[in-house]
Amino acid sequence: MSSAATRTTGPDHLWTVDEHLEDILATVRPLEPIELQLLDAQGCVLVEDITVPVSLPPFDNSSMDGYAVRVTDIAGASEEFPAVLTVVGDVAAGQGEPLHVGPGEAARIMTGAPLPPGAEAVVPVEWTDGGLGDGPVTGMRARSQAPEAAGGQVQVYRSAQARAHVRATGSDVKAGDRALDAGTVLGPPQIALLAAIGRGTVRVRPRPRVVVMSTGSELVQPDEQLGDGQIYDSNSFALTAAARDAGAIAYRVGAVADDAETLRDTIEDQLVRADLLVTTGGVSVGAYDVVKEALSSVGDEDEPGAGIDFRKLAMQPGKPQGFGSIGPDHIPLLALPGNPVSSYVSFELFVRPAIRTLMGLDDVHRPTTRATLTADKALTSPKGRRQFLRGTYADGEVTPVGGAGSHLVAALALADALIVVPEDVESVEPGTEVQVVLLR
Repeated sequence: MSSAATRTTGPDHLWTVDEHLEDILATVRPLEPIELQLLDAQGCVLVEDITVPVSLPPFDNSSMDGYAVRVTDIAGASEEFPAVLTVVGDVAAGQGEPLHVGPGEAARIMTGAPLPPGAEAVVPVEWTDGGLGDGPVTGMRARSQAPEAAGGQVQVYRSAQARAHVRATGSDVKAGDRALDAGTVLGPPQIALLAAIGRGTVRVRPRPRVVVMSTGSELVQPDEQLGDGQIYDSNSFALTAAARDAGAIAYRVGAVADDAETLRDTIEDQLVRADLLVTTGGVSVGAYDVVKEALSSVGDEDEPGAGIDFRKLAMQPGKPQGFGSIGPDHIPLLALPGNPVSSYVSFELFVRPAIRTLMGLDDVHRPTTRATLTADKALTSPKGRRQFLRGTYADGEVTPVGGAGSHLVAALALADALIVVPEDVESVEPGTEVQVVLLR
């Protein structure tokens, strides 16, 4: 894996958001397809068209509990003058040799059971006396509780047209029909269809395995006691959850202390289970920016030009970013800033599209729309930076939540959209139409 764009720019180049994203998407490739059992394929992208081998349903069957009858035998039936038919037995779903319904006969039939030869329609049990001789019934009694109901006679109080309450062969899908197209994401309904047509395995691109790790000696895991100058590690939880939301199988690694050798060792240990690595923190210009220190000189010896490139982006939040590949299998790595909002916004803009690309999806981006800005005052934005502000979107309007600070986690929790302020815009007045990235 190599990235041509990183080799045509100098260390002082200020990347645009689009340049950085294009570099990532030009480098990351969809994972190779594999054959998976149906439940293991949930959330994966289908790589083959699926043709129906057998019609659904595969035979004419009853949509009601009732009686399979010939239409002529119940013509003109009413409660005053019911049609009286001889019950020749039960037809249950999965039953073997079918009964035959002749003139003046009926077969007690269960929902899903095949329509027996000779029968033309099904009358619901509620239209009959259930074989009990006491007028209309409200349901069918189990055979063990009313053995006489499977034999003897039944009174039918209403007529029915041919094929009434009968599900026709192939009324769902017919043999030879296209069931699913390549590129379909397999959710519960799609898996149900595959099972219904007899497919036990399917060829898909697997869900990417994403390893998320945060860095910083000040980070403490939730439920532990905070010491002086310490904070809880929220980034690794947020990004692991975001990766799963994007469709990945995500693994969270506990916070790594500010030590370059420890970080390199941790990353090397994680490569065996990673299709994508995501780090957060340590990519700026501070004296303890461990990710930059640990990975700036890392390269793939057998592929010149590969490695991790750290760059500055013309965006706010999220100016410092890193991207490249690492290890003998050239696993892509995205290094995100450590401030919670910067980290999450960077994930949405860069990591999520990378995950969706690994999955083999065509549309890898969050949906966008135009909305009217509702705010108490104008929004300001630094010149030359594309700013992404948190907001709430509803009914064509978007309202900012929180300020521009990249540490405001509480405001981030309320947001369901990002308000995009272009690089050449320094002020946005209320009532202005703006671009919005929808996060939910």
